[in-house]
Amino acid sequence: MICVTGKRLALSAVAMLLMLLCSAATGRAAAPTAALSPEEMRQGERMYREGVLPSGAPMKAFVSGDVPVDGTAFTCVSCHLHSGLGSFEGEVVTPPTNGRVLYQERKPFIPGSEFIPSVSNYAKNLPVRPAYTDETLASLIATGIDPTGRSVLYVMPRYELGDRDMAILIAYLKALSDKPSPGVGTSEIKFATVIVEGTNPLAVESMLTPIQFSVDRKNSLTLAAKKNSRVARMAYNMLGDLHSMSFTLSRWPLKGPPETWRAQLDQYYRNEPVFALLGGISEGEWEPVHRFCEENRIPNLFPVVDYPVISDTDWYTLYFSRGVRQEGEAAARYLNGMAGLFGNRPVVQVIRDSRKGEALADGFRTIWQQRGHAAPLDIRLTKGERLTDKLIREILDTRRPAALLVWDDDSALPALTGAAAGKEEQPTVLLASGTYLGKSLWSIPEPLRDRLYLTYPYRLPQEDVRFDIAVKKVLPGKDIQSFDQKIIRESFITGEVLGKALMEMRAEYYRDFLLDSIGMMTDMYYPLYERVSFGPGQRYASKGCYIVQLGKGELPKLERRSEWVIP
Repeated sequence: MICVTGKRLALSAVAMLLMLLCSAATGRAAAPTAALSPEEMRQGERMYREGVLPSGAPMKAFVSGDVPVDGTAFTCVSCHLHSGLGSFEGEVVTPPTNGRVLYQERKPFIPGSEFIPSVSNYAKNLPVRPAYTDETLASLIATGIDPTGRSVLYVMPRYELGDRDMAILIAYLKALSDKPSPGVGTSEIKFATVIVEGTNPLAVESMLTPIQFSVDRKNSLTLAAKKNSRVARMAYNMLGDLHSMSFTLSRWPLKGPPETWRAQLDQYYRNEPVFALLGGISEGEWEPVHRFCEENRIPNLFPVVDYPVISDTDWYTLYFSRGVRQEGEAAARYLNGMAGLFGNRPVVQVIRDSRKGEALADGFRTIWQQRGHAAPLDIRLTKGERLTDKLIREILDTRRPAALLVWDDDSALPALTGAAAGKEEQPTVLLASGTYLGKSLWSIPEPLRDRLYLTYPYRLPQEDVRFDIAVKKVLPGKDIQSFDQKIIRESFITGEVLGKALMEMRAEYYRDFLLDSIGMMTDMYYPLYERVSFGPGQRYASKGCYIVQLGKGELPKLERRSEWVIP
């Protein structure tokens, strides 16, 4: 149940239509879903997603017909995805594997494909097949032979399963993406956004405005389509059945300490189940919201947070990046490239005793040690303690660091300026966080600019201005300068990615398919971030950072000192 070709490519509109060719309805009802206990449903899901049998042993799989492999390395989800609605990889279409589609006859045509000649022509050559039955589906899984007698072993393993295990897997497939997700009605899709009390009102407005604009723009098109048949035909050709759906966006404010948020979220969700959370904003914690989404399987697209949850296994929240930690990780990768020049001299981190300082330092430390280096020497600045000329001189005299990393705010700039002009032996690299310095980055004293390197996790500002026209379109009649420039751009990305994903879903309104569709998009180029992309299992859209220096003059520019560094 997995194609074993190379890296999966993005779902273009053409690819999505081809996938839907596999699922065109013919009027034949799907086989009734076998009754599974909750535990058996979890077992079936684990077989599908992890390749693990109910017994806990790996599924036994065979590639190319008879070469044994561990089923945990060849899982169904790898190609058919979480939703079971398939993928498009190069010229290989991996068809849906959920029961609603499998138990229908496949015909190489769907309404709308005639408007795209390349799809229509390709569709004529797609193999048709009869509807699956439990017996023919079990045969496909066990032998790699489909109901027409055609072998699929060149793209898919076969699996050796006992009768009970096979029954559990088939019953799970029948339930997979069987009914529309919560928050989806016949003519409406409900969304919500979470706003943590106490967040800067300007930041909240900057997060909300582009998302609300996207919702209002979609609803205007839906209303126009209802009133004008020509608009309706155009909208259908662009959006399929989505053209007739309206959107709602609710605000879910969270009050009080984070430990009380879960109860508030549960109450909101009981009152109004939603399809997904869009954006959201907090100046501190987000983990309670992350866990709520994970446990209820609710997608959350791009919350505006400095401290995203770092996980290699969680699925339902997509973040813009790994937060400030990512700058520390990129700094480690950058210094690793010159570590041969350091000799036996250590790397020293001066760390502000704050959440941001610790995140930067831990990100650096983790990647630096993964590259085989000794742990950096850490010197912490307690709350209220300033980095002084004396402390800097002491560090340079006694530690003689090859690299001095200062994870502190702009209060450290005077001491760093003095160090850069001093007679002490200088470190090979003096580095700080561009985002921790904030707006003070642009007023770094001239004597320090030649010495101080900065992490900068965004596209350089002078290279980003061409995107302002696009951002301004979501602010009709409003001045872009009146918003938080980072947040307004992030929220713009949220609206654009959502719109693109919903168009590609073509009326398959399943939460997992929303995330599957985003995961298969090609690299996207939007404001602020150098590149926005997801691969299989990736939850962080922007994965790198520049190392820069501030140029000379009263109106300086950031000057790139590295390519896009990916930890």
